[in-house]
Amino acid sequence: MIASLDHFVLTVKDIDATVAFYCDGLGMKHVAFGEGRIAVAYGSQKINLHHAGHEFDPKSANPTPGSGDMCFILKVSLAAAQERLRAAGIDIVEGPVGRIGAAGPLRSIYVRDPDQNLVELSVIDRTSV
Repeated sequence: MIASLDHFVLTVKDIDATVAFYCDGLGMKHVAFGEGRIAVAYGSQKINLHHAGHEFDPKSANPTPGSGDMCFILKVSLAAAQERLRAAGIDIVEGPVGRIGAAGPLRSIYVRDPDQNLVELSVIDRTSV
């Protein structure tokens, strides 16, 4: 029934810090839409950002900054991603480590965004296939 992910929403304390993390650190692009709405986009998906306490309706039952845990598949090597993260002043909290993703084995590194959401950055591990 489901074909793909269009977007998901993160509730954040600071929109500007979050945009900087995802755009400068992860290479996403800043998107303004609707009446004052903000998102960051990658490929054909986006992450809509809700400012904590000023969420758009409808919203999750308990919108809370820092409750996200997500994984992105990289289009660059882990080494290139690590270099970009270092240049942006973003600490790697774990990895590289082996994981199992939706499509099979991954090599992953983990970082935290400004709200402490856990962000897994992965490449498909073809050596384990």
